[in-house]
Amino acid sequence: MHLLLLKIEDFNILNKQKTNKLKILNDPIYGFITIPNSLIFDIIEHRYFQRLRRVTQMGLSNLVYPGANHTRFHHAIGCMHLMQKAVSVLRTKNIEISNDEANALCIAILLHDIGHGAFSHALEHSIVNGISHEEISLLFMKKLNKEFKGQLSLAIEIFEGKYHRGFFNQLISSQLDVDRLDYLKRDSFYTGVTEGNISSDRLITMMNVKDDELVIEQKGIYSVEKFLIARRLMYWQVYLHKTCIVAENMLVKVLQRAKVLAKQNIELPASSTLKYFLYNSITEENFTEKTLEIFSRLDDYDVLSAIKEWMFHEDIVLSNLSKMIINRHLLRIEIQDKPFSEKYKEKIKGNLQNELKIAEENLHYFMFLNSVVNQAYNTTKPIKILTKKGKLKDIAKASDLLNIKALSKPVVKYYFCYPKKFLLN
Repeated sequence: MHLLLLKIEDFNILNKQKTNKLKILNDPIYGFITIPNSLIFDIIEHRYFQRLRRVTQMGLSNLVYPGANHTRFHHAIGCMHLMQKAVSVLRTKNIEISNDEANALCIAILLHDIGHGAFSHALEHSIVNGISHEEISLLFMKKLNKEFKGQLSLAIEIFEGKYHRGFFNQLISSQLDVDRLDYLKRDSFYTGVTEGNISSDRLITMMNVKDDELVIEQKGIYSVEKFLIARRLMYWQVYLHKTCIVAENMLVKVLQRAKVLAKQNIELPASSTLKYFLYNSITEENFTEKTLEIFSRLDDYDVLSAIKEWMFHEDIVLSNLSKMIINRHLLRIEIQDKPFSEKYKEKIKGNLQNELKIAEENLHYFMFLNSVVNQAYNTTKPIKILTKKGKLKDIAKASDLLNIKALSKPVVKYYFCYPKKFLLN
């Protein structure tokens, strides 16, 4: 009996030593990142947050940039680090931020992407309908708030933009927020696209608050200009790269096809988690706590392993799309500044039906077109520059760089995807 008690006591001592909650993480972008307190440590350790290790930050962009394998976990931790810096800088400028508020800001930015599904945006356009990742993030935060006995209430209030200090929400969601400061720098690093390498430290150092608005001091104006240009370039070179566009669309198409087959009660090999979303119609109205719990187990591995199995499915559409994604034999994509003519679309359609024998009802899986928009700066939600005289100016007016006004104009490009001849033999 004494020996048993001794063993249990020893285990408790070891367990206490194991759960040292003042951890330091080594990040390739910022170096050492400190987890500020035990509450945030426990949130990071929670299985909901740990799922983000299995959700890539950039979907299938690694088919273009082989290094782009970083995850939503990396990004969330980086955002938390930058938020700590932002709070510290604002405090040095006599902006009063209590410890509770600082903690809530860190929690809100840490959890801002927790609702992302597998491969980030693909699920929102295929097997989960009518509910965005932001709404799912809020559901996760409210569930965690129950588990942590109300300690996330202030973070949720800030995240929803309901807190009386408006600039707190701007730090999380605006045109120059902590989220963008991390993902531009991080995605630039992992893709190797140096044009996106912004100076997040400099931008944070130049932050200030005027009339409850987050502003940038005048001496930081050139850093803001570089930030906006970097954002524009990253969208064209990375996020809206033509191969990234076609790969993500094909991922959506394969999931949509699987959903159609599931509705016909056709057996599809998949994890029980993925099957739940394939064989049930999931909308905002029926996204219950049970659904949230199952969603918390869904990640890239479920989708990728299913697609590997679907390569050998008897359904020719599902198997061909799956093979094309796995083997990187993607559809051809054409991009241009004007919409494609009806005559050209009919010509391609005729060729596909004659040469590749694609049935009319299945054509939309292999031939589709749409448009993308790149708007680096939105003047309806301006970035404010604090002049030396204490006045606020829109960056578009304060900057002597003519490009800033040009960046505020949305640039639309049209794309058309269809098969290369050898793919569907």
